[in-house]
Amino acid sequence: MSTLHITDIEAAINWWRYRSPSPDGITACAEVLALAEVYALMVYHHEHDCDEASMPAKAKSAWTAWYDSTPDAPCIAICSTSQGDDICKGCGRTFFEVQHWPVMSPGEKRSTWRRITMEGTAWRFNRYAERAREAKVGNAQSQSNSAANVSS
Repeated sequence: MSTLHITDIEAAINWWRYRSPSPDGITACAEVLALAEVYALMVYHHEHDCDEASMPAKAKSAWTAWYDSTPDAPCIAICSTSQGDDICKGCGRTFFEVQHWPVMSPGEKRSTWRRITMEGTAWRFNRYAERAREAKVGNAQSQSNSAANVSS
């Protein structure tokens, strides 16, 4: 069972607020309302995580749309697990996570992203941070180009 951290719910809410701003400063789009309900219950119950599988369908759909806009893998093409390391020096994932990444759920991937970001010891966060930035810019440009090709 994978869980979604409250910071991911916040990020999804803010992404939707930017994407579908309130026309009057009061009302919110349906996606924000669905995510806000989950967020409010987490705050009320003092919970940091919510179960990905039991999330209401509208909230999960809104969260998944945000998730699809984020980078998939933290890889920076310097994989030390192929050299026998249990934890990759490049991205910070464990050997198991690297091997099973394609079949992991979005919640499991976000949990991994959260852990490696909080640890901040992988080269993607220090020595080779520019590779992570370049990959992010490249992903944004390719998504922009894909959107332009679809609309043509």
